Amino acid sequence: MDHTMKRLLLLAFLSLNIFGVSADTLTLKAGHPDTYVVKKGDTLWDISGYFLNDPWRWPKLWGVNPQIANPHLIYPGDRLTLVFIDGQPRLVVKQHIKKSPEGRVASKNGPIPAVDLALIQPYLTQNRVVDPAWFASLPMVMSGESPSLHHVVSDIIYVNAPLEVGLKVAMYETGREFFASDREGMLGQEMILASSGRVIESGPISKVELLSSLRETKGGFKVAPVEDEALMSAYFIPKAAELTVPTSILAINGKIREAGKLDVVYIDRGSEDGVETGHVFSMFRDGEIITYDNEGMPVRALDRSSYDKVLAHFAEETSHKMPDIFHGNLLVFKVFDKTSLGLIMFNEIPVRTGDKLAKPEPLTLKGD
Repeated sequence: MDHTMKRLLLLAFLSLNIFGVSADTLTLKAGHPDTYVVKKGDTLWDISGYFLNDPWRWPKLWGVNPQIANPHLIYPGDRLTLVFIDGQPRLVVKQHIKKSPEGRVASKNGPIPAVDLALIQPYLTQNRVVDPAWFASLPMVMSGESPSLHHVVSDIIYVNAPLEVGLKVAMYETGREFFASDREGMLGQEMILASSGRVIESGPISKVELLSSLRETKGGFKVAPVEDEALMSAYFIPKAAELTVPTSILAINGKIREAGKLDVVYIDRGSEDGVETGHVFSMFRDGEIITYDNEGMPVRALDRSSYDKVLAHFAEETSHKMPDIFHGNLLVFKVFDKTSLGLIMFNEIPVRTGDKLAKPEPLTLKGD
């Protein structure tokens, strides 16, 4: 191989390494700090937000560091330092070493979580979406020893089924029925937790003592065994959702019209579609439809005249859909068969029912 060819191959190699950006390359945020001291109330997502444009990718930021591979080793007071390993940014814990023998004093607050678990803890047991036939088969509250129509903690209620004495049960109010526009049949029946209790007497009509109450329990509420909390891990690894089917926001918790950061929403896919706890989605609003008027000028949907609307209806070639608009990320924290619950981690515009969800793409612009 002649000298000129060697130089050309070397130049090509250097160009690939200097200018090529791998899809798995972390992007540091402009103005990021070099060190950070963990504070009470921090989460892994929050800390990564100081360093990365894509904070949901924090596992890679800390993945190769054995000190931090287990997030339970990160406590308030730890000093994190940004270093580069094989050209990739990494956070490491640099502990202060004293000459005298001394064990590490763990924070009373415990290790920091991936996200603020206080935001989603109520939904781990309160909200369920189940098969409508199963829901319909559940026994129900008939009445109670108290003449009141509403029952609270320490009240005895009657349930129209033989239940095992000592069994822990939960009473659920009937919620919404969820449907998807692109599929037949119901996606599931929402159950809203009202109270919990323990069976104290079994028979055709069983007696249940109410032990906790989120809202007043009434006749007609459904009764089911207490959901196994062990099914939901308190810690999970965020990862990009890679679904091949259209996915969207199905409903907003609390029946409000729009949602924002740290609000909880339902999405219209579940375990049957490959959704997993920890999946991260990017949220998109439908791009605007632009049409041409009779003079050939572009017209927004809001500015169309009656004539423009008729023209757009009959002449598809005059309508052009603009690109969908990215407006935030969503983290799935609980999965049902056909639906899931997600937490909005950030948003740039209000989130609405019907907004599209897609695999999050890492930002490619590099910080200073």
